[in-house]
Amino acid sequence: MEKIRETAFVCIGRAVLFGGFAVVLVMLSFSFDMVLALYAGAVLMLVMAEILILKAFAAPWQNPKKTEVWGCLDERARPAAAAGRRAFAAVLREVYGRFARNSYAVACSFFAASLVLRGLGM
Repeated sequence: MEKIRETAFVCIGRAVLFGGFAVVLVMLSFSFDMVLALYAGAVLMLVMAEILILKAFAAPWQNPKKTEVWGCLDERARPAAAAGRRAFAAVLREVYGRFARNSYAVACSFFAASLVLRGLGM
């Protein structure tokens, strides 16, 4: 079970990292206005968090064999039978939820920084 969790963390983390890179690039494109850049980053991070929440809710109905995590697992580490599929879905749901929570925290931080800068008159 721990091998599945570690592999899911790496695979999902890599996808979230690429999404975060896209958010940073959008924020850099608005670098002429820091308040706007932070606001855009906050909105995009909220979108990312929502996508991750939806993925977490859909994990029990997802075919494990069609996931990147399944492809990265060794043959011996892949779960078998219905109980294995439920455990696999529970791990995916947990990892998606963790990254969604972190994305939400980053979005809230960006919103707070945007409000502070706006309050300071920038």
